[in-house]
Amino acid sequence: MNTLSLAARDSATMLRRNLLHARRYPSLTLNLLFTPIMLLLLFVFIFGDTMSAGIGGGDRSAYIAYIVPGLLLMTIGSTVVGTSVSVANDMAEGIIARFRTMAIHRGSVIVGHVVGSVVQSVASVVLVGAVAVAIGFRATDATLLEWFAAFGLLVLFATALTWIAVGLGLISPNAEAASNNAMPLILMPLLSSAFVPVEAMPGWIQPIAQYQPFTPAIETLRGLLLGSEIGDNGWLAVAWCVGLAVAGYIWSTARFNRDPR
Repeated sequence: MNTLSLAARDSATMLRRNLLHARRYPSLTLNLLFTPIMLLLLFVFIFGDTMSAGIGGGDRSAYIAYIVPGLLLMTIGSTVVGTSVSVANDMAEGIIARFRTMAIHRGSVIVGHVVGSVVQSVASVVLVGAVAVAIGFRATDATLLEWFAAFGLLVLFATALTWIAVGLGLISPNAEAASNNAMPLILMPLLSSAFVPVEAMPGWIQPIAQYQPFTPAIETLRGLLLGSEIGDNGWLAVAWCVGLAVAGYIWSTARFNRDPR
C-alpha cells in the first residue's frame, strides 16, 4: 500500500473517531449551535420590525432575508469552536502521544479533525437554515447553479475556519483556553455586515467591518441567494478562504509536528 493510500485510510479512521465522539457527546455542538439560532429568533421576533426600517425593507420578512446569510456563517464560526476544544482535549489527555507510537500516518489525526469539523459545520448550517425557512426565509429567485455556488462557499469557509480552529486548539493548554482563544470566530460576525449594513456603523469601525473575512462572504451569499449585487465580494471571499486555509494548514501542521505532548 503506497503512502497516499495509507494516509487516506488512516484519515478516514480518524474521521470516524471524531464523528463518533460528536455523536456520543453532542452537548458541546448543541450549545454552540444554540447561539446563532437564538440570535436568529431574537433579531427577527424582537428587533425585526425596527431593524428592517434601518435597511429600507419596511417589514420583518425583509430583515429575515437580510440576516440569514450572516447567521449561516456565524453558525460555522460557532461550530468550529468545538473543533478547537476537541483538539486541545486530545493534546492534553495524551492520546496524541499514543497515536505517535502507532503505525499510522502522522497527519491523519489533524485531517480527521478538519474533515469531521467541516461535516458538522455543514450539518449545523442545514439545521439553522431549516429554522430560518420555518420562520419565513425564502430564496426563490436563486437558480440551481447559485445554490451550488452558495453551498460551495459555505464548505470553503468552513474549511478555512476549521484550520484556524485546529491551530488555536494546538496552542491551548486545555479545553477552557481553547474555547476562549476561539471566541473571536463567534464574535467577528457581530462586527461585519451580518446584522446591519457597514455604512450604518460608526466611521471608525467601518474599515474593520468592511475588510474582515466575514463581510465579503456574507455579501456574496446574499448575492447568490437573494439576487443582490456581489461586485468584488465574490473574489474577496474566495481569497480570504484560501488564504486562511493555507495559513491555518501551515500553522497547524508546523505546531503539531513540533509539539512534545
